[in-house]
Amino acid sequence: MQLIIDSFPLFLQGLANTFKLALTTLLFSTIVAVIFGLMSISRFRLVRWIARSLVEFVRAIPLVVNLLFVYFGAPLVGVPLDPFAAATIGLTSWGAANGAEIVRGGFNAVSKHQRESAMALGLRGWEIMVYVLAPQVLLPIIPPFTGLFSVLVQATSLASLIGTLEFLRTAQIVVERTTLMTGFSPAFLVYGFVLIVYFIICFSLAGATRVLERYLIERTSRRGLKVQKLAQQAAEGI
Repeated sequence: MQLIIDSFPLFLQGLANTFKLALTTLLFSTIVAVIFGLMSISRFRLVRWIARSLVEFVRAIPLVVNLLFVYFGAPLVGVPLDPFAAATIGLTSWGAANGAEIVRGGFNAVSKHQRESAMALGLRGWEIMVYVLAPQVLLPIIPPFTGLFSVLVQATSLASLIGTLEFLRTAQIVVERTTLMTGFSPAFLVYGFVLIVYFIICFSLAGATRVLERYLIERTSRRGLKVQKLAQQAAEGI
């Protein structure tokens, strides 16, 4: 345990880089996933074909291969990337591709008559999307998106393969340095510490998402009761 305490500043630096990489990846993955998810349900066949082709292509590539391809392939086209930038692009592309499928599945789960009814009422396309479809899509996609976020947080450890100084990489440095200096390998202790930290992060993320999910369910229920009450009052007035 003394080794963990003595190496805590290094662990803290790696954990900070992990959080930075995870938050950056989650932000861009969500934005790109929503864009491609909406493109995949577009009424234009060419747009749907382009979106789904790109999504399936990226999803078919293992994440490790994707990271290595971005890091070593970018300099060949004149765009040298540092390890952090390459890891961000690799993780974002993979996360966005899987997130786009979640978004597409959420919209497809909403019955078509919802959109047709909204169009019959004279709502515009963006109004249908914001006021009719989006509220119904948000709740079903939260659980799978939570799983995707947890996977992306865990996948930040793969960035150590291309030299990113994140949490797992700092643990490897501590193990290698201690082994060389003392001849004793503290791998079990150090990696056990890493396991616990990753568990706490992912467990906290899942807990926060459950709280958000319950809040959205309660809000939807209150809105439904309010609409039902207004409809009942209108019927009594007639």
